[in-house]
Amino acid sequence: MSASEFALIVSTVVLVVGFAGLAVVLLRVLDTLRDLRVAVEQLRAETRPLIADLQASVEDARDDLERFDRVLGSAEAISASVEGASRVARIALSAPVIKTVALASGTSRAARRLRGKERRSS
Repeated sequence: MSASEFALIVSTVVLVVGFAGLAVVLLRVLDTLRDLRVAVEQLRAETRPLIADLQASVEDARDDLERFDRVLGSAEAISASVEGASRVARIALSAPVIKTVALASGTSRAARRLRGKERRSS
């Protein structure tokens, strides 16, 4: 056996061992991928109901928010109406009330003066 034949045999053995090692590593990777697929399927099975519940909660929250928005809009409309009505009432009633108070005040002063003059003359 010559040196070139010996080197060929050694390199063949090394390549066979290398391929065997590579095959073992690839089988381990394949097993790991299978385990990973099983874990992903379990995760999907567990999360689907949670996602469905979350979607239902989001829909409920959206409905509640829309209802709150309508209530808030109604409250704003009522507030604007009350503000307008109070402004109209203030404008409409302020002059007559001021005049009434002035008349009552003037009448009471006049009555006091008349009573005061009657007391002085008696």
